[in-house]
Amino acid sequence: DLVHEDFEVYDNGKLQTLTNFNNEATPISVIVMLDTSGSMTLTLDLVKEAAEQFILRLLPADRAKVGAFNDKIEVKPASGLPFSNNRDQLIRALGDLDFGYPTRLYDAVDFSITELEGAENRKVVLVFTDGEDTASRMGSGDVTERSRNQEVMVYSVGMENEFMNGGRRVRTTPDRGLRRLSEETGGGFFMLSYKQKDDLGETFTRVAQELHSQYVMGFSPETLDGKVHKLEVRVKQPGMTARARKSYVAAAPSAGTGSK
Repeated sequence: DLVHEDFEVYDNGKLQTLTNFNNEATPISVIVMLDTSGSMTLTLDLVKEAAEQFILRLLPADRAKVGAFNDKIEVKPASGLPFSNNRDQLIRALGDLDFGYPTRLYDAVDFSITELEGAENRKVVLVFTDGEDTASRMGSGDVTERSRNQEVMVYSVGMENEFMNGGRRVRTTPDRGLRRLSEETGGGFFMLSYKQKDDLGETFTRVAQELHSQYVMGFSPETLDGKVHKLEVRVKQPGMTARARKSYVAAAPSAGTGSK
């Protein structure tokens, strides 16, 4: 219930005049990308149920795909096909996602960004993982830069996990680069312990609620120098902190980036 006057936006430390303000729910195009590597064997059903809670809360104008990553990366509807607003179809597709063993986390996010190219709605990747990236060609810095350039918001849910490996109990920890990736792009990062598995559904539900209750603010940059500019969003109301993207590329719209 905040209004235009409650916010301040700074570009490289300089206060900007807002030319656009919208606090209505805006449609999203989202890819829900789940870690289905070997460590997830005993937890995957819970994760799919949690992802189902997210899909059930999509609005009619939203569009989505669901995907998985391990030693390979897949999405449904398949790569190249349009995003879907058929929630039943998307939920059925969750049941068809395959297992694998290595974890190509950042390759999966990079793949998702490619799938979102040309999407008309706000572009979002929601990624879940329980472990370190073990097999990607892309690094976290590369993916962060690409997300910024193409204005993709990355939400991430990380969970510590326990599984048996040859009679030995192993505990996993989500990749540390995920938090920075989410914070840089304006998304949220949620961390759960292996004792909080039952909270997965609540966490995915919270992400859906956040995505449909955000503020969109825009300004016109004084210079389009093609460089990365630091962004800061402040809330004047006491006790409130804004979660927003940390930077943008001040490129002309014809270069494929905007000025939000």
